[in-house]
Amino acid sequence: MLEDLITELRKLATAEKAKASAWFFKTGPGQYGEGDQFIGVTVPEQRKIAKQFKDLPLLEVENLLRSPIHEERLVALVILVSQFQKADPKTQKEIYNFYLANTNYVNNWDLVDSSAGYIVGTYLLDKPRDILYELAKSNNLWERRIAMVATFAFITNGDPKDALKVAKILLNDRHDLIQKAVGWMLREVGKRCGESHLTHFLDQHAAAMPRTALRYAIEHFPPEERQKYLKMK
Repeated sequence: MLEDLITELRKLATAEKAKASAWFFKTGPGQYGEGDQFIGVTVPEQRKIAKQFKDLPLLEVENLLRSPIHEERLVALVILVSQFQKADPKTQKEIYNFYLANTNYVNNWDLVDSSAGYIVGTYLLDKPRDILYELAKSNNLWERRIAMVATFAFITNGDPKDALKVAKILLNDRHDLIQKAVGWMLREVGKRCGESHLTHFLDQHAAAMPRTALRYAIEHFPPEERQKYLKMK
């Protein structure tokens, strides 16, 4: 089954798309995606393949997730999310534990954003969330992003508490991809949980926030209010 999936995926690959993806996901020396490999398959095509092989056994999903090929890892995660959403509580726990045991392979921003909220965040909706604070302090860039993006599941349920706490931990993270994730989740807090939660956070922290995170957080504010917070820098 796994061999069939890989064969179908390779049929859709093009060198032109592979080159464009390698540039877009910063795979050059010293860049965040250094060494990542692309074969050139679009995301809609990858999702179509994932749907076709949605019942792939977990052991084969693991083999796919550990591939050096970016598209194969994304397909593995899309399958994993689909299986998690349809699983019973016991299987959901198994998938959640599997995900956390394999974060080294969830190693680009699109891989994190396609999975963290849907697996980690959703699993923790009715459970203690201590793991997020461990991940937020990780030396692994992608684990820190997982911690932040996972809170989207809570935000969409009207609960901003952990998003704000994780954002505070990551407030001075120097990596651009963490700053963007922090700003994005803060913006979602304002949009989905009430703007007062966001403005209260900004009143306390805007002056110390990296400009990237701040700009993302205030993106939907009226011009005058955006300027108010930008001038606090």
